[in-house]
Amino acid sequence: MSEFNFGSAKDLKPGRYVIIDDIPCRVVSMDTSKPGKHGAAKMRIVAIGIFDGQKKNLLTSSDGDVHIPVINKFNAQVISLSGDTVQLMNKDTFEMFEAYVPEDLKADVIEGRDVEVMESMGRKAIVRVFKAGD
Repeated sequence: MSEFNFGSAKDLKPGRYVIIDDIPCRVVSMDTSKPGKHGAAKMRIVAIGIFDGQKKNLLTSSDGDVHIPVINKFNAQVISLSGDTVQLMNKDTFEMFEAYVPEDLKADVIEGRDVEVMESMGRKAIVRVFKAGD
């Protein structure tokens, strides 16, 4: 299975995903210039990396192709904590794996709690922590 699909830059919207510099990113904002006498309109896409949180910029023509990452989301249970990493178990396949804990979720990630994990291009990240009763 491919790790990305092709899409058109003009179909992107804030909240969607795009690959910039081989990193899957969530689109934050877009700016489109008018077409000039020598070509198509240009688009400046600003996005945030979903695994590292870094700001990325992409400049492309509005009719150009962009790479769209294939993203899988699933639920997992926290097995153990070790500094900035956490050992998780996929609740569907019972596969064990490690993932980095984002700074903003560290206080909520505790052993035994369920989390939502996003996987793309061989990397995994915790995107949400389920509280008791969710």
